[in-house]
Amino acid sequence: MAKQAPVIIIENDDDDRQIFQEVFTELGFKNQLVFFNKAIETLSYLEKTKEKAFLIFSNINLPGMSGIELKKAINDNVALQKKAIPFIFYTTAADKRVIEKAYIETTVQGYFVKENSVAKIKSTIKIIFDYWCLCKHPNSI
Repeated sequence: MAKQAPVIIIENDDDDRQIFQEVFTELGFKNQLVFFNKAIETLSYLEKTKEKAFLIFSNINLPGMSGIELKKAINDNVALQKKAIPFIFYTTAADKRVIEKAYIETTVQGYFVKENSVAKIKSTIKIIFDYWCLCKHPNSI
């Protein structure tokens, strides 16, 4: 996994997209951010591109296909499984049933609730990013 590869962000809220952009800039991350409003657009991109992304951050609640449905579609596609892109839910949905569904049904690599301050969001994203930079992973070896 190239640590400088793009980071995919599936987020339909313009303010949250702007926060991601600001946080990545402030933290000095050089990764290109590739934004999608809808999960189905992301799935199409992942199926067509040969590039392996560094991480995927996805909201749960998206128009049309949900984040959980997207992760299931990735899991069901052998070619996308082989890309082994770490998939993180970053969402406001904090319901226990949704969190259990994300882990049990999709084997997601992380589930984080959006914080209410930019400082907390920055801290969380830094922790996630640092973890995946250090983690041994099929794409990192």
